[in-house]
Amino acid sequence: MTEAEDRKPQSDEARSAFTSPPGVGPADGVETESSTTSEFAVPKGLDVPSPPGPEPEGSAFTAPSTYSSQGAPAAFTPATGIPLVSLTKGGPWQDRMRTMLRMPVAERPAPEPVQRAEEGGPAVPRVLDLTLRLGELLLAGGESAEDVETAMFAVCRSYGLDRCEPNVTFTLLSISYQPSLVDDPVTASRTVRRRGTDYTRLAAVYQLVDDLSDPATHVSLEEAYRRLAEIRRNRHPYPTWVLTSASGLLAGAASLLVGGDVIVFVAAALGAMLGDRLAWLCAGRGLPEFYQFTVAAMPPAAIGVALTLTHVDVKASAVITGGLFALLPGRALVAGVQDGLTGFYITAAARLLEVMYLFVGIVVGVLVVLYFGVQFGAELKADEALVLAERPVVQIVASMLLSLTFAVLLQQERSTVLAVTLNGGVAWSVYGAMHYAGGLSPVASTAVAAGVVGLFGQLLSRYRYASALPYTTAAIGPLLPGSATYFGLLSIAQNEVDSGLGSLTKAAALAMAIAIGVNLGSEVSRLFLRGPVASGGERRAAKRTRGF
Repeated sequence: MTEAEDRKPQSDEARSAFTSPPGVGPADGVETESSTTSEFAVPKGLDVPSPPGPEPEGSAFTAPSTYSSQGAPAAFTPATGIPLVSLTKGGPWQDRMRTMLRMPVAERPAPEPVQRAEEGGPAVPRVLDLTLRLGELLLAGGESAEDVETAMFAVCRSYGLDRCEPNVTFTLLSISYQPSLVDDPVTASRTVRRRGTDYTRLAAVYQLVDDLSDPATHVSLEEAYRRLAEIRRNRHPYPTWVLTSASGLLAGAASLLVGGDVIVFVAAALGAMLGDRLAWLCAGRGLPEFYQFTVAAMPPAAIGVALTLTHVDVKASAVITGGLFALLPGRALVAGVQDGLTGFYITAAARLLEVMYLFVGIVVGVLVVLYFGVQFGAELKADEALVLAERPVVQIVASMLLSLTFAVLLQQERSTVLAVTLNGGVAWSVYGAMHYAGGLSPVASTAVAAGVVGLFGQLLSRYRYASALPYTTAAIGPLLPGSATYFGLLSIAQNEVDSGLGSLTKAAALAMAIAIGVNLGSEVSRLFLRGPVASGGERRAAKRTRGF
């Protein structure tokens, strides 16, 4: 019953049948039938006071009853004011959205919707669904968690949803939108079931996000969904036989980097192609990726052991090392370390755990073959790493061929293959100049060369408003620690555990140097780019760091 109905006079039908008629009442001290009360009634003298009525409505600007001017809390707004963020419209959308994403929701500037909203306002559930689907493609393609969040925030903001909070973990994406402070938030999530390496699809997603963020381009929700469907149906740019051939050329080029000749090149290429076909066969049977890497690592090691048993005058270590280059998970390692450096520790831990499992699979496959080779009398020498030939021209050409074939394996666009090939050649030139000519440690030389890769890759990606992965992942291929991994496994197979663990530790140090160098080069590149900064010139730190 409403308050208005309570104030209405009750009708005759609402009176009790035992109520005395008007003007007729019981005599004093005489109990009549009409004055009979219920046995549950409270006796006289023990009446409970009725609860107080509701407080009168006051103004929203009235100070609370508990407020005291002497003990008032500190003001919400600091004395210096809230930093003003200047968003450069001509700058890359990645930098603008990353700057806003690192700010608290209350401090973000008002949105400027890029896309024209439909009648009745934007369809919030559909915008969130589109955002999650685009983020799923980016995360499944190997993009870092911060870049995925940046792209998701850019999509939402382009349709006028500014109070959004995207959240990315290794297999789960979620986003929450709150229309106002008094409205309930709308939350949606999506799980990443499958992962695949297709940088052409990754570039198409970035192009769609760039068009959504461009004020001069109008992309409706229906058009965005249509383009998303085309991206999902897009076939790989290279057929299977090209990928298998690229895997063999990659292994052959890697064998030339560690002192191999023509025979070693052919043997390493055959081993890698055979391993690639066996891995595809295991994948078609539904075996986990761990076993795929284990099987793929066996043929190159078996060919190297067979050449040693037949007393062929070749470097078997170069054959096995070349086969390992095509298997080392450099892309996942770089993404995992980058997530850790930017504060996404859960995602970083999951990525690094994935790298460890894949690396263990490679170790198991190679160790099994080396163990049986040693038992059959194969004289594999663990000290061959000390006599690598210094052939600058051959090694530079081999590094560029390795980067080229690596880019093909990553399904990159043909327009980016030349740039990443040159970037790989520059990386090996820097490494060779510092390590061979300058005499510096391989770890320091690798870190600097990887930093150059990250620097150039980030500049090229910002020039094209695209992802940096196609310009950096393939270029770090020549720097991967294939030889250190092989010699560590060989020492363990020959019962030289201390020497083997030392070589594997060196391989882990080189891998971390690559990952940190790429990330540091990417951060340095932003110093040369005019991006959005807060008042005072300072640049906000990563989302989940302290912000020193």
